[in-house]
Amino acid sequence: MDHMIEKTLENLKKNHFITKYFNSKEEAMEDILKEIPADASIGIGGSVTIDQLGLYERLIYRGNAVYWHHRCEPYEKKTVLKNAAVSDIYLSSTNAVTRDGTLINIDGAGNRVANMFWGHHKIIIIAGINKITFNYDEGVKRIKTVACPQNAERLNLDVPCRYSGKCEDCNSPQRMCRILLTLERQPMNGNVHVYLINEELGY
Repeated sequence: MDHMIEKTLENLKKNHFITKYFNSKEEAMEDILKEIPADASIGIGGSVTIDQLGLYERLIYRGNAVYWHHRCEPYEKKTVLKNAAVSDIYLSSTNAVTRDGTLINIDGAGNRVANMFWGHHKIIIIAGINKITFNYDEGVKRIKTVACPQNAERLNLDVPCRYSGKCEDCNSPQRMCRILLTLERQPMNGNVHVYLINEELGY
């Protein structure tokens, strides 16, 4: 195992996150499906990683109630977001994982980050090794120069970073960088699981 990955896993565990490491997304998906009861309700945050794993389709196929605002009609979005917020289990990725074992996320609306630490029986955060950064500053830089420009393109947002590939500290109505969340330690409820996958996934 690469030393950077090894130290990240070591420090995630040191910070009391329930941590697992997988060699492939297929391996991770099978383990996640075993972790989730067939009768559990599932909320999903905006995540390319979750999409790449195909978890939504697998969970729907086996009969779970799954609430994902990227898989609903526009008129359903408000209700889906409310149901996701009170679901048994919440699935998300993270924008950055630091070598010292913290999770960093930037959000626009806040529904994803609000669900990453409170209100669910279990929270599973899934990330590829491309999300690993050396420290907090590099994590924020990664989000603003890698994740945000690509997400702006994916979501068709008219923000400067979409075109320049770097943060312009804009004041656009569609600005994504509005809420910054750092999970430095496992929350007191102790229900955050971090699954690190030895692949490049998401932005």
